This record gives sequence, structure tokens and C-alpha cells, in this order.
Amino acid sequence: MAEKETSSSQNRPAQGPGGHGPGGPRGVVEKPKNFWKTTSRLMHYMSDRIIGLILVMVFAITSVIFQIRTPKILGEATTEIYKGVIKGTAQQKAGFNIGNLPINFDKIIHIIIIVTLMYLASAVFSYLQQYIMTLISQRTVYRLRKQMKQKMRKVPIKYYDTHSNGDIMSRAVNDMDNIASTLQQSLTQAVTSFVTFIGTLWMMFSISWKLTLIAFVTIPLSLVVVGIVAPKSQKYFAAQQKSLGLLNNQVEENYAGQVVLKSFNKEKDTIEKFEDQNNKYYQSAWKAQFISGIIMPLMIFMNNIGYVFVAIIGGIQVANGSITLGNVQAFLQYTNQFSQPISQLANLMNTIQSTIASAERVFDVIDEEEMKNTNQNRPVEKNSDNIVALEHVQFGYEPGELLLTDYNLQVKKGQQVAIVGPTGAGKTTIINLLERFYDVSGGSIRLKGVDTRDIDREKLRSHFAMVLQDTWLFTGTIYDNIKYGREDASRDDIIEAAKAAHVDEFVRKLPNGYDTVLNEAASNISQGQRQLLTIARAFVADPEILILDEATSSVDTRTEVQIQHAMSELLKNRTSFVVAHRLSTIQNADNIIVMNHGSVVETGTHNELLAKNGFYADLYNSQFSDNVSYN
Repeated sequence: MAEKETSSSQNRPAQGPGGHGPGGPRGVVEKPKNFWKTTSRLMHYMSDRIIGLILVMVFAITSVIFQIRTPKILGEATTEIYKGVIKGTAQQKAGFNIGNLPINFDKIIHIIIIVTLMYLASAVFSYLQQYIMTLISQRTVYRLRKQMKQKMRKVPIKYYDTHSNGDIMSRAVNDMDNIASTLQQSLTQAVTSFVTFIGTLWMMFSISWKLTLIAFVTIPLSLVVVGIVAPKSQKYFAAQQKSLGLLNNQVEENYAGQVVLKSFNKEKDTIEKFEDQNNKYYQSAWKAQFISGIIMPLMIFMNNIGYVFVAIIGGIQVANGSITLGNVQAFLQYTNQFSQPISQLANLMNTIQSTIASAERVFDVIDEEEMKNTNQNRPVEKNSDNIVALEHVQFGYEPGELLLTDYNLQVKKGQQVAIVGPTGAGKTTIINLLERFYDVSGGSIRLKGVDTRDIDREKLRSHFAMVLQDTWLFTGTIYDNIKYGREDASRDDIIEAAKAAHVDEFVRKLPNGYDTVLNEAASNISQGQRQLLTIARAFVADPEILILDEATSSVDTRTEVQIQHAMSELLKNRTSFVVAHRLSTIQNADNIIVMNHGSVVETGTHNELLAKNGFYADLYNSQFSDNVSYN
């Protein structure tokens, strides 16, 4: 709507928070409000693929089992070589002349073939589980996106008024991507890490319980490192993200307003502010990165301590003959593998917390209250000559705070109703009620004698077309943007509407004509040309009732004349509601609604309102005597 800054908006709930996407460092974790409930609900979206999930788990576990079995089997090859070397050395000492050491290479080759096949099987099962999990996760998020998109069609306009675009986009894009990434990778990684931990522990105990206890000594030390250092890094990561957001805002503002900055000679002040904010970001960033960066070296240090003790004591046991060399080699490999699942599970907890928080934010949208079916089943006024009638209308954006208390208005076919008032007066409120963006709190609004609450919203809005001051054009061709008004319009209809709206003459001068593609903000054409395109779109729609927001500000005089002429043509023989900023343009309106502070203060024709010498007369006289424009 063209004028979102109505005074009534001051009484609405504050806008929701900005997005919390997963793009920041993992040290900054948004915790969910209800972890298990949300987790259960998210898992429910995959319940129809339970067989696939079971296969994923089986393949993941099988892959890990093959992976953790190989070091011990490979250790048997080392043991065979060691036995052959020891036996050959003993024979040489006994005086035997041997050409080659008595090593059983056939058995070693057999072991290598088995290990190779096991690694291959592990890779195949890992690939299969990842492939199936990718299909399941993407399908799950597809369902979530589809459900969220359907919900966004059904939520009342109030939801968009009370939530920022950035917040909605963050939920639809960042949070969805966060969920997809976790379902695809982290879920199976949690299973494999847990199985790896249990399996590695089992293999270590099967080799030597004494060496296992030695390896366990380093675990408490590792947990102390994670427990002390990680919270400190999280605090600095939070400060880093806050500083980065402020720095980005500052850069964006400076680049967008560089002409104004230069014209007022504010470059030096801007640079000083940037340097100050940049320094704050630097201070928080290096601390966050440094502290988080020392976690892994400390973990490696702790693991190496355990590795050294295991190697020394294992070597002593080999010398004493209480353990084979191959088993010590395998145990050392398990010692390296043992700490990895612990670190992975610790990191996964942060990831999963963040993901469930994202899921909560998505579910918050899906659980939003939908537009209610408010059928009143009121009798139809068959003999009414009013195309639109407001009968004892009451309305307020918040319960108990009415802006309209008992408003009545009858509009006959072809009449023009102007809605005027200073900025923030609440002119948009009437438009919101006509289009059923909001429903009345009391009374009724009738279209051709039928209560609008008894008409389907889409069918009701098919009777209206809107030309707003804030133009909206989508990325696509000029032809498609005009056709947006009526999808079944022929090319002749499009060209005729373009000519009536003074669009045809400038479009034909473009290299690609009607096939010219407008960019995201339609900045490759002028503001006035954008406005003319929206008028052409309304011509194509050919509505019974036109809602028009005067849109001649910020354009040159010639374009303003074209816009005014196009609007005049569009208004001919149509019922219209005109949100007027320049009172000189609506002097011939059949009815003028004067609003202030969200309420209707006067109603009448131009002459009637001037004769009252009230609020409208003050507005009118101020515009022409003091050249004050209420835009």
C-alpha cells in the first residue's frame, strides 16, 4: 500500500526481529525454546520415509563398522612381518644361512586384499546413505517450503505489517537452508560419530584394557579445554556478529547516500565513524578467531600426550611379549580416531541447536493464524443503486481502539471518492477495508448490495485495480509486467493499454521494445516510466473500481503531465477511490473523505468542505498560500 505510515500503525505490534540465518560462525548459537517438541515435529515431516531413514542408519552403521575393523586387521599384517623378522634374526644368530626373511607374504597379501575390500565396502555404504539422506532431506525441506508458501498466502495483511521483509526472507531462505544442511549431513554424522565412538572403544578394549584406561586419561582434560575455552569464543563471536552488522549497515548507508555526503562535505566524518566501527569489529573478530582457533591445537596436544603414553607402554608390553606389535599399531590408530567423534558430537550439538531454532522460526510462520472465513450471510440489497456502500462501519487495528466508530458512505457507479489528509492520517485504512486486507470490526461494507465478507477475497479483488505511488514491477519483460493486470489479455489489448498510458512511445525507443527485461528494482527505466507502466497494467485489468494513489512526485514536468493525462483517461466512466496529496486534483470529486490521526473528521464535496471552514479548509488554504505539499 502506498502509505504505510498511517497513524494507526503506531498502535500495531512492533516489527519482528531480523533474520537469524546460519551464515554466521558456529560459535553463535540461537537456542530453541522447546527443543524436543520441535525436533519431534521436524522428524514427523520425514515419517513417510521411515524405510529410507532405516536404510540410511543401517548403511551408516555398516560403513563405520567396516571402517573401524580395518586397523586391527591391518595390524595382523604388521604382526606377520614382525614375526618373520624376529624368526629370521633368530635363525641367523643360530648360524643358519638364509637368503630371505621367513615372512608369510601370501598371508600379508590376503590381509591387504581384505582391508582394501573393507575400505571399498565402507565407501560404497557411505555413498549410499548420503545419497538416500540427500533425497529425504531435500524432499522434507521442499514440503516445508511449500507449506510455508501456502501459509504466506493465507496470513492476514497484518502479519506483513508487523514483520519486516528481512525477517520473513530469513525464515524462508536462511532457516530452510540451515534445516536442509543439518538433515543432509549432521543427522547421519551424529549416528556415525556415536557408532565410531562406541566401536572404537570396543576395539580398544578388545586389544588391551590397560592401554584403554591410559587413553581415557586425556578425555577429562579435553572436556576441560572445551568447557572453558568454547564459552569465551562464543561471547566474542556474538560481539563480532553485532559489529559486523553495524559495519555493513554503515557501508550500505554511505554508498546509497554518497551524493548527499559529498554535497554536505561529510566525507571526513563518515570515514572517522567507519574507522571507529571497523576497529570495534577488528577487536572482537581477532579475539573470537584466536580463542576458537586455539581449541583444536589444545585438543591435538592432549591427544598427543595420550598417544605418547600409549606408544611407550605399548612398546614395553611388546618387548615383554604380552601384546603383539600389530595390535599396538592398531591401538595407536584407534587412539587417533577415538577423540574425533567426541569433537564432532560437541560441534554437532551447536549445529543441531541452531537448526532446531531455525525449525521453530519456520513453524512459527506455519502456525500463524490464517485469514478467517467471516461469512455474515446477510440478505442482499437487490434494488440498491450503490456500487459500494459503507454502513455504520467500525474499525480499529487493535481490539478496543477504534479509528472508525460509525462511518457511512454511499458510492454510485462512476463516482469519484477522494481520500485526503496529512501524511500519517490513515488514508490507507479505507483502502484496506475495501479490498478486505482487514475486515471491519462492526457494521458492513457492501459491493453491489452484497456484504463483502460474504464474497471470496479473490473474487472481491477482481473488481478492483490499484495504481499506487510506490510502483511495484517484477523482474521480467515490460510486456509481461503490463499483462500482469489480466493474464488472458491479447497482444492488441497490451498495445492499446500501453498507448493509452503513454507507455508505447518510450517503449518503442528501447533496443528490445516490449521484450526489454526490467531488472530487480526496475532501475533501468525512470521513475515516471515505472509509474506509467503500472497505469498501463490497470488499463489492461479494466476494473469496475479503481483505487488510485496520486504518483506525480519525483518526476519531471513533462512526465507529470503524461501521468495526469493517463490517470484521467483511466478514471473515465469508472468508480474510483483516489488517495489525494495535491488537493487541486480532486476539486471535482463527488465525495471527499478527510482524515486525521487515523479517523474520518469530515466528509463532503469540495465546496461543502470549504464552506465548513474546518480541517479540509485549513489543508486547502495551507497548500495554496504557503506552498506546503502534503506528500
